[in-house]
Amino acid sequence: MQIAIIGTRGIPNQYGGFEQFAEYFATYLAEKGHQITVYNTHDHSYQEKSFKGVNIVHCYNPEKKIGKIGQFLYDFNCIWDTRKKNYDIILQLGYTSSSVWHRFLPKESVIVTNMDGLEWKRTKYNKVTQKFLKRAERWAVKSSDYLIADSKGIQAYLAEKYRVNSTYIAYGAHPFTNPDANILKEYDLEPYRYNMLIARREPENNIEMILEGVVNSTKKETFLVIGDYNRNPFGKKMYDQFSKYPNIRFLGSLYHQNHLDNLRYFSHLYFHGHSVGGTNPSLLEAMASEALIIAHENIFNKTVLERNAYYFTGPDQISHLVNTIDKTSEKEKINRNFEKINQEYNWEIINGNYLSFFEKIFGL
Repeated sequence: MQIAIIGTRGIPNQYGGFEQFAEYFATYLAEKGHQITVYNTHDHSYQEKSFKGVNIVHCYNPEKKIGKIGQFLYDFNCIWDTRKKNYDIILQLGYTSSSVWHRFLPKESVIVTNMDGLEWKRTKYNKVTQKFLKRAERWAVKSSDYLIADSKGIQAYLAEKYRVNSTYIAYGAHPFTNPDANILKEYDLEPYRYNMLIARREPENNIEMILEGVVNSTKKETFLVIGDYNRNPFGKKMYDQFSKYPNIRFLGSLYHQNHLDNLRYFSHLYFHGHSVGGTNPSLLEAMASEALIIAHENIFNKTVLERNAYYFTGPDQISHLVNTIDKTSEKEKINRNFEKINQEYNWEIINGNYLSFFEKIFGL
């Protein structure tokens, strides 16, 4: 099959979840003998025309010059280029800035869209933007031949809202099996003597709620906050509000996967505050790193974690959990989450599910 992936900034991954998936899945397809193309921004640091057997097409992205509107133009440039090719399948990752151009998608290709999360629910957007995102979601549903939901919560939402069927294929993670406590020395940490969170600085990730609960707890263990706090006003507000507490450490962005895995593995409590979206990559990576997870209580997190985590909806619950939970007595929850990664969310399984779905489309 000839397959194209659009909707990301490109591979190799230097940005986020969809880029990571695009890299893993595209190289998997190439190994299986399929012709796979991934669309990259023109200014991606990787400028070669192929990556591990994957064709790379660079398209102009004016985002650095004109701001967020540039994402729409980049997506248009990618979609317009697909019209020049003869792809069997175009896999569209997300719809936020691409579905506005749905009329330009090539009619000869099968359009498969991963619907991501409920983007219009993100509180960082104003009412006008949220209204547009609802419309963009509708365009994506109507213009796609097939829909993929990476969360059973998203699948149920699509069925209820639009009366459409979607195929559930989750996100993936690699089981972490080589912990190295020496890495903690670089961060002046001791095993199981610190708590942490990893998240983008967005209100719906409940960072403020988590840190408020931590501040009000009686235990004053080190708390790591990983993520770019200079990216937006909300992140700067969080830093100004909580960096004055000596036990709260803002590490900024950290992309070294082995360091992240070890930090999660040796943490005492790992907080996951995400409340909007599908199967969140950072949640699966925490499960794969044998972290003890304290998660915001919502359908997306509970579908993945089930009984294998503690949940919160407010800062008082967080304070109580910080004061009372001991990781050493929670091996059962940790082990069950790790087994889920091996049996359900492993990248080999996820890639295989996507390929089987594509083969089914073509009757192969």
